[in-house]
Amino acid sequence: MKKLKYALNRQLISIGILICGIIFIALGILLPKVLMPIYENNIYQYLKQPLELIDYEIGENEIGSDVAYLYITSQKEVISSENFSKIINVDPKEILSKINSDYGKFQYRGQTYYYNTSYNKFVTKISLTDDSYITDMRKDILYTIFPILLITLLMISGLLLLWSRKLVKKIEHLKQKVDNLSNDEYDDTYTYDEDDELKALSVAIDKMRENLKKQENYKNQMYQNISHDFKTPLTVIKSYIEAIKDGIQTVPQGLKVIEEQVGKLELKVHSLLYLNKLNYFKERKDLTVEKVNVQQVIKNSVEKMKNIRPDIKWNVYTPKNETILKGTYDMWEAVVDNILSNFVRYAQTEIKITIKGNKIILYNDGPKLEEKELENIFSPYKKGINGQFGLGLSIVRETLAFCGYEVTVKNEKKGVSFMIQ
Repeated sequence: MKKLKYALNRQLISIGILICGIIFIALGILLPKVLMPIYENNIYQYLKQPLELIDYEIGENEIGSDVAYLYITSQKEVISSENFSKIINVDPKEILSKINSDYGKFQYRGQTYYYNTSYNKFVTKISLTDDSYITDMRKDILYTIFPILLITLLMISGLLLLWSRKLVKKIEHLKQKVDNLSNDEYDDTYTYDEDDELKALSVAIDKMRENLKKQENYKNQMYQNISHDFKTPLTVIKSYIEAIKDGIQTVPQGLKVIEEQVGKLELKVHSLLYLNKLNYFKERKDLTVEKVNVQQVIKNSVEKMKNIRPDIKWNVYTPKNETILKGTYDMWEAVVDNILSNFVRYAQTEIKITIKGNKIILYNDGPKLEEKELENIFSPYKKGINGQFGLGLSIVRETLAFCGYEVTVKNEKKGVSFMIQ
């Protein structure tokens, strides 16, 4: 197989790395910013507690190394703790100008400092510290999160790699099946452990392959039947022409037979052209389906067919009001003519047509159909009664389907009926 530039397993691993990166950014960068108010509140509490413990004088044992203190007497004298210069390397009096509330923070030389104050009538006590606490907290979060994320990334990458390899094998198998749709010798031995969407797709490909094979066999059989159907009248015409030339057959009798065979050929050609035109109409999305009075179509078709079978009884039952259905006159004429042409071939004593509500029922008392004939009666060039085959009933079904109707056929106690609804 050709090596793909962006293989699926690479894509999945990249997605896993991207997800872990997003988590790292969210937890390592955004989370500390979200937690900043909590950190600062902890600092203020941390600075407040020693102010409640120290007296009006600052003792060395009473202060922490990370907190500096200022002691402002009632005489405005400013006393600082010994570690003040280590925490904030600046004159304490300069810092006092930045302290304007009970607690808060200020910027000095690019550094952030936090303070808290305590008042009484003798002295004002101020505790100060830098932002090293917050920096340490951020580092602690990063040092805690990074190993966890690294381990998680490795585990996710491993799982994605295993899963992607299995997924790629399934996709390669599906591609192989598609590539061998027309290969009858292809043997599919792959089995799916999981009942997932890819298995459903594999089953769908199998069904498509079966349908394509059936369609191919159907087309081959249809081409053979069409060739045979056209060859027979052509052979008759050729033999009669030769008979006329040899003087075996008289010209008038020979021309009569030739004319009959030409009429059959013309009918077959018209049927094929009609099916082709119908397929063209199906592909057009802008085609507007008209409406037609089906009662008039049936009346005209019956008049034509009576001349072919004047010996049978024709019963037509239609409502008083016109029956308007979707389609054109030519389409419904093709439907009714093809059904009645089939009827006059097999009917014994009666043909009956009934229009009731949204149904049209056509009945003849001819021989019943076998089960296989019922299944394939609307398929083109499928053999029917007495080995007859053609396009007529296929035209009926395709035309009705185009107009939005359905045709079914069933055996009655005596005879056969077609129902359009």
